[in-house]
Amino acid sequence: MTTIAILGAAGRMGQMLIRCAPRVPGLKFAAALESAGHAALGQDAGLLAGAGPLGVPVTTDPAKGADVVIDFTFHTAVPANLAAAVAARQAVVLGTTGLTEAEQAAVRKAAVQVPVVWAANMSLGVNVLLDLVRRAAALLESEVYDAEIVEMHHRLKKDAPSGTALALADALAQGRGVALKDVICHGREGITGERPRGQIGMHALRGGDVVGDHTVIFSAEGERIEISHRASSRECFAMGALRAAAWVHGRKPGLYNMRNVLGLE
Repeated sequence: MTTIAILGAAGRMGQMLIRCAPRVPGLKFAAALESAGHAALGQDAGLLAGAGPLGVPVTTDPAKGADVVIDFTFHTAVPANLAAAVAARQAVVLGTTGLTEAEQAAVRKAAVQVPVVWAANMSLGVNVLLDLVRRAAALLESEVYDAEIVEMHHRLKKDAPSGTALALADALAQGRGVALKDVICHGREGITGERPRGQIGMHALRGGDVVGDHTVIFSAEGERIEISHRASSRECFAMGALRAAAWVHGRKPGLYNMRNVLGLE
């Protein structure tokens, strides 16, 4: 049995993780954490998530006794969360996006001491999409096919572009054998001139309650190929993260991704 602690338990993803956890064999939900002063502190995490009473209160106490912590908090909280996990020798499943370079360095540092599954998107569908985009980019040469990425999320999302969109751009660049930083273009405005060959366009839309839409477009003279993923519920992300938690327990220290979890590499 693998015991899990959910960080950011009162958030949208935290509540979904709590509701979905009983559906994953071999997992036991043991702790729900939130930041100091949060209105949810002291409440039963199950009742908060609409899953019925679970006897697990929302607390600020470190997740002692948990084998794996699942983190979908805000990016500024990640380094401290990682340090606590390392001190307790806990594996980590990290789904928080928008990390700065320093915060990303903290992830890599922690992975030297404990196993960390770090992914911009935990859903099975998105990780298949990443693989398809990588393959398509290798076949559809940049001198013929222009590549654009369009993503849309709910109005409350704090980072842009999404971590998934950046992962798609990275997969596209890998497929073409180029450095993403040399070809990425975030939006366009004004007199931009003709579109350079090899450029990867990135566009972030925000509005309403959209859970997450991502489309990669390959356009050439006479045809257009679009590869899309649309999430209608956060359940797909939660189930992937829980699957990762079951997989990572007992692994050697290191940095893993969902391709590892799903056996794609």
